[in-house]
Amino acid sequence: MNLRLWVAAALGAAAFVEARTQAAEGAHRVRGRFLDVDGVRLHYLERGQGPTLVLVHGIGSMIDDFVLSGLFASAAGQFRVIAIDRPGYGRSSRPRGRLWTPAAQAELIHRALRKLDVYCPLMLGHSFGASVALAYALRYPVERLVLASGYYYPTVRLDAPLLVPPAIPVVGDLMRYTVSPILGRLLWPAWLRLLFSPAPVPRRFRPFPAWMALRPSQLRATGEDAAVLLPAAHELSRHHSELRVPTVIVAGAQDRYVSARAHSMRLHAEVAGSELVLVPGAGHMVHHVATRQVMRAILAEPAHAG
Repeated sequence: MNLRLWVAAALGAAAFVEARTQAAEGAHRVRGRFLDVDGVRLHYLERGQGPTLVLVHGIGSMIDDFVLSGLFASAAGQFRVIAIDRPGYGRSSRPRGRLWTPAAQAELIHRALRKLDVYCPLMLGHSFGASVALAYALRYPVERLVLASGYYYPTVRLDAPLLVPPAIPVVGDLMRYTVSPILGRLLWPAWLRLLFSPAPVPRRFRPFPAWMALRPSQLRATGEDAAVLLPAAHELSRHHSELRVPTVIVAGAQDRYVSARAHSMRLHAEVAGSELVLVPGAGHMVHHVATRQVMRAILAEPAHAG
């Protein structure tokens, strides 16, 4: 293929991605409110009354994940629930020139919560969000911590070659606006099967806005998070034994994306007084497959409760 054809293909892909991005943003309902915190326009959704529960999502996701799982509505019956789009995800901005480690994101969330008059929340983090929640609890007051499907130790990640490139300067910019969103959409069904396996992808997850997650801006956030995850896990793992808050660690026993044995079970052995809930038949998206068990962890009910 000569240069002209390459250029034409790139321009065509860019036009297609731009059209899909505009359509996705136009169709996606803004569910919550915004806070301006340290130059970040942070989007959050708040419902309910009672003790405050903060929900922190994982890589490539957004608030919609907690809403579609049913966890947000279930928790809002007993808590003041605040779900946050992390920087660069959903409707939140992500300024360049900052290293958005889990600790940096925890600090941002802490400052946002102070603006909302929240000082000692219950906190649940899923996947990368578990790293953010863990970093938060190591630095700020937390009433109780629920860590779901987290990556806590620096083990090899086979998804890094796919997720990280869109965050590479220059080359990544070109990829994010052309080939990466298209490739991501083609791989989307297989990606979901991996995350939910061995359970099927639930019907209620179908409205999740795939093209919102595949926008160039969110792909940059995903790539940057994927790039910092291994060194961040190494740094956080040095402080696991310092955790002094009631902690429940939840994981799908058959998680094929993040090994429960290599991460959740190991963390349980290291964090004194923690409770481990392994859900049979569940994979990485344990809050969708086992919403009741996750709610029990939030409520501090025994794992065997009916």
